[in-house]
Amino acid sequence: MTKKERAERARILLKEAYPNVKCTLEYDTPLQMLIATQLSAQCTDARVNIVTKDLFRKYKTAEDFANADYDELCDDIKSCGFYRNKARNIIECCRRILAVYGGEVPDTMEDLTSLAGTGRKTANLVLGDIFGKPAVVVDTHCKRIAKRIGLTSNDDPTKVEYDLQKLIPGEYQLATCHRFVAHGRACCTARNPKCDICPVGEVCKSKGKC
Repeated sequence: MTKKERAERARILLKEAYPNVKCTLEYDTPLQMLIATQLSAQCTDARVNIVTKDLFRKYKTAEDFANADYDELCDDIKSCGFYRNKARNIIECCRRILAVYGGEVPDTMEDLTSLAGTGRKTANLVLGDIFGKPAVVVDTHCKRIAKRIGLTSNDDPTKVEYDLQKLIPGEYQLATCHRFVAHGRACCTARNPKCDICPVGEVCKSKGKC
């Protein structure tokens, strides 16, 4: 089995196991998705959703965030962790969105990663979920599972992203990454993965070895 054949079979098996997947962050607008994803760094989506429920009622536009009082915003997002850096990044990010992009979230990797607090993972999530573009979102689940299956040998997230781009057709990339997350939470956990019930065990190079 070639690496591409392994990737395709894993994609199909994951789709069968987790047919209905989506980003677990809650949002209504591209800006809300961007802010929520920034807040999710080193924080659970469940916690972020609790915080953004009130946050997005208080701050409705890029201008609202750009003009936010720094200390007040810190208090608003404190339970997400690393709140000082996140608050600073959110304010700077929204100021750039206003100054350069007319208040609208941009739709290219280059433009998104020019925004404070926005790395490739965040940018890919926005590109895929908001703009419907091919996007490989490499989080801890994606990297761990891709390595275990044998789709990459890299640890650097950007290299993992490029490896998966070559193996997974663009129209399936985002959904497959969401399925990696679902699988990582339900079965292929960092410690003591449930290899005996793994739906992709037939193509996993690490089955029974973790």
